[in-house]
Amino acid sequence: MSSRLIYVMDPMCSWCWGFAPVVQALIDQAQARGVGADLVVGGLRQERVAMDQAARDRTASYWHAVHEASGQPFNFEAGLPDGLVYDTEPACRALVAARDLDRQSAWRLAGLIQRAFYVEGRNVTLPPELVELADAAGIPRIEFADRFDSQAARDATVADFEWSRNLGIAGFPTLLAEHDGQLALVTNGFQPLDVLSPLLARWLDHNIDA
Repeated sequence: MSSRLIYVMDPMCSWCWGFAPVVQALIDQAQARGVGADLVVGGLRQERVAMDQAARDRTASYWHAVHEASGQPFNFEAGLPDGLVYDTEPACRALVAARDLDRQSAWRLAGLIQRAFYVEGRNVTLPPELVELADAAGIPRIEFADRFDSQAARDATVADFEWSRNLGIAGFPTLLAEHDGQLALVTNGFQPLDVLSPLLARWLDHNIDA
């Protein structure tokens, strides 16, 4: 019998940044029972032109809502760097490349990309920024850059996007629990830990040997 959590997220999704401490606590809770977690990227947005002021104002309103709900920090003054084209594919592909090289490094890189974008105001759509962050996550630069630029990584990223869409997942964060191929929804969207931890505990009690 096999069990795991599946976290479907996008590193440039503000609600996923808000959810980051919650999902880490849930993963820790599951790992204490011998259940691991896998990361799947969702592909939030693939824009092709730089954000205009209306888009910036709209996105800032989302950030304020996430901050109020989660307490996660945001750089409201210097966020959304000039010229940003809100295409999340490169950041998602960075996580896929990292996952292929070292699954644990992908989790570290996810957190670094989120903090770089939301707190440090860095443009994480740019490959040089992603290489820097991968290096900070402990992934060798050349190895990461080669994997990031590969067609295999591009294809695997598209496969992640299609997997989540085929399940009908339209929003992030989404956390699933899988046991023997059967998926259960833990949450679709942000919820606080005190709501989700008892739900996960019941699923673990039902599916995992004590």
